[in-house]
Amino acid sequence: MTAARHMMPDALLVQALLARHPRRTEALLPLLLDAQQALGCVPQSLHGGIADHLGLTLAQVRAAIAFYHFLSAEPLGDYCLRLSDSVTDRLGGGEAIRDGLLARLGAQQGVTRSDGRVSVHMTSCIGLADQGPAALVNGQPLTRLTLARARRLADLVERGVPLADWPRGWFSVAQPVRLAGPLLSGRPRRGEALRRAMRQGRDAALHEIRLAGLRGCGGAGFSTGLKWRLAKEAVGAARYVTCNADEGEPGTFKDRLLLARRPDLVFEGMSVAGYVIGAKRGLLYLRGEYAYLMPHLRATLRRRHAEGLLGNRVLGTDFSFDIDIQLGAGAYVCGEETALLESLEGRRGIPRLRPPYPVSAGYLGGPTVNNNVETLAWAAHILARGAAGFRARGTAQSPGGKLLSIAGDVAAPGVYEFDFGITVREVLMACGAADTQAVQVGGPSGVLISAADFDRRIAFEDLSTGGAFTVFDASRDLVDIARQFTHFFAFESCGLCTPCRVGTQLLARAADQLADGRAGGADLRRIEETGRLMRQTSHCGLGQTAANPLLDLLSRFRPLCESRLRGDGFAPDAVDGRRPCGREAR
Repeated sequence: MTAARHMMPDALLVQALLARHPRRTEALLPLLLDAQQALGCVPQSLHGGIADHLGLTLAQVRAAIAFYHFLSAEPLGDYCLRLSDSVTDRLGGGEAIRDGLLARLGAQQGVTRSDGRVSVHMTSCIGLADQGPAALVNGQPLTRLTLARARRLADLVERGVPLADWPRGWFSVAQPVRLAGPLLSGRPRRGEALRRAMRQGRDAALHEIRLAGLRGCGGAGFSTGLKWRLAKEAVGAARYVTCNADEGEPGTFKDRLLLARRPDLVFEGMSVAGYVIGAKRGLLYLRGEYAYLMPHLRATLRRRHAEGLLGNRVLGTDFSFDIDIQLGAGAYVCGEETALLESLEGRRGIPRLRPPYPVSAGYLGGPTVNNNVETLAWAAHILARGAAGFRARGTAQSPGGKLLSIAGDVAAPGVYEFDFGITVREVLMACGAADTQAVQVGGPSGVLISAADFDRRIAFEDLSTGGAFTVFDASRDLVDIARQFTHFFAFESCGLCTPCRVGTQLLARAADQLADGRAGGADLRRIEETGRLMRQTSHCGLGQTAANPLLDLLSRFRPLCESRLRGDGFAPDAVDGRRPCGREAR
């Protein structure tokens, strides 16, 4: 890399960039990412040409660039470092590593250095909570960072050493399966589920999914069979299958492992869903933080094409189905299914008003099945092995198994496959946790539980989770952890609705007051009132759950909160000296 990436693009380069993308609005995000990769930014001189090429307004193009965290209209560094700012990274010394890097590089956080060599940014969890502190450098993952490694990294940057010549071990992403069940230990033959479904026929395959009782694994737990049936029966000229691989909930990384170790199973699930509902096209929306998985995923798709499992006349039948992969650009809210569809269609990832629901009017207005990575993997497993084995596991309301991303204060972080119905206490024993004070189940949007709740069960009818399971021992400051989670929501709010846009900022400042010893009893009541209001009036799940970290802290650890209150009855809000919150903090 050289500073040439930051020069004004010439006409031939612009023409080549535009020619690689169709003249459709859905091409906006891929085109912007292409430009960012080629030029180090999406310069303003290019905005008008992009708008004309896609039939959009200049405002729409610039709004998209401003919305997605990984896009920039201003040049980023030749080495663009994005340090993961998740709770587990901080617990592992991430803040000291950040400060050390900035000092050694003579850089300012969020600002490209004057020579264009480097920029250092903080970003939300990058899906490496099991091997942090972690970062991305030009999209490539750096794991298990230490102060010593950070010093060596800074020296390589200063010398302009290409990433290809950096130590290979730095980029190693382990995919640790700590406990494997049928999903992670079984290896069905490529195409087995699809062949069996096609032998059975669409209705019988759908019946098998419903008989198994499979429910969505992203956290909501909606019946997969019912979702497929509704999309199959909806009126529409074209139907679609979308896979939500935007695994953005902090502390979650089990989808990363499935995409790295079982991509065929995920694509098989998409193909089976397409066959059942009569779709011809599937789209996997891959979070921008997982861009390094793209070559592996594309190679898997090529193999499936070569074996007749994708493309025209799949396996010699009249069923045609193909899969595309679209990369995201760093926006947590795009994990919400309608925000994901908006992003796929070339707009900002703003959640839609519902109804209509995607099953009747989803991608490009057509009936759409949108499933999580794990859900689709389980669907393929069920159709390859039969519904009975899946149904026999778990509980009556939560059949089957669940992958948990376990991180934090445990001896063996990684992915564990348990049957639904296992207790939190049993999970803690399995992962080698000791002196556990609290567990965050389901990430910041989930629930924080104390030792009094450790006999509760991981199940839709008790503790429902998208997969995150983060453990905190007795040495951890739960007030500060709740503050970090609250700032995460303030940063990630899309800003569409007032309750979330304003409420997350109010909560972040209240969390600062509580953690810094500047809060009074009235402030705790205001937190509770603000949280209830946000739950009732926010537009989407982000705003509805953004208060959970603080509300759970007040509910289950109130004496701890009260011990942090100021003692004199008054403290100024310290507006000038307050911590930055929301996007100003990154």
